[in-house]
Amino acid sequence: MGGPASPKVELFGVPFDRVTLPQAIAQVEAAIADRSSLTQSVGVNLDQLLKIQREPDFADIIRQCEQITADGQPIVWLSRLFGDPLPERVPSVDIMRALLPVAEKKGYRVFLLGTKEELLQKAAANLQKQHPGLVICGMRNGYYKIEDEAEITQQINAARTDILLIAISSPKKEEFVERNRAALKVPFVMGVGGAFDIEAGIYTRAPRVVQKIGMEWAWRVAQEPRRMGPRVLDDLKFSKYLLREVARRTKQRFA
Repeated sequence: MGGPASPKVELFGVPFDRVTLPQAIAQVEAAIADRSSLTQSVGVNLDQLLKIQREPDFADIIRQCEQITADGQPIVWLSRLFGDPLPERVPSVDIMRALLPVAEKKGYRVFLLGTKEELLQKAAANLQKQHPGLVICGMRNGYYKIEDEAEITQQINAARTDILLIAISSPKKEEFVERNRAALKVPFVMGVGGAFDIEAGIYTRAPRVVQKIGMEWAWRVAQEPRRMGPRVLDDLKFSKYLLREVARRTKQRFA
């Protein structure tokens, strides 16, 4: 019999955490309790996995993140294809939604960074309605220059933030954390993509059944055709890297 499974699943150079949603939340709580360093969580979907293959600098930023989860069902399917299955899809937006009731109960202070000012205000108001006891300790929209980042970091630190949620597109949100990692005095940071726009009521998430069959991308394209359409077409180019990886693993197996 083999030994216990590794806590990581290696896919295309990315060490994914072998976790369920409750296990991911437990990791977050442990990071907040420890507070000795910044823990960055990133959910990787097919679009980001393609970007990682193309952009070495972005790949380096992702690999150093302390928590990496499968944000898309295709990532779970790929792990099964290569015989080292991830237990389930754990999108960042699901981590956020599962974490907010915990934050409300335990008094964790949440800072929201990203999207347009109007949508940010709506998202914060709606989150406050859903979680009346939630401490939203600060907010900042996602429209700023690099030279503003020192001020933003200071604002986040001054708010005594426990959880920093960043709703900015990749790779901008990851680069923000990378540039300011040493200065941020926050135990947990996570990018949440378009979560604030969803909470503001601009878009909706796909029904659970659509998510489970890996078709959430189609739901998003229907709502944001101009932005998501070209991205989906670009993601088809991932087949090149998939075939290359299949060939590499086959050669390795029979070497």
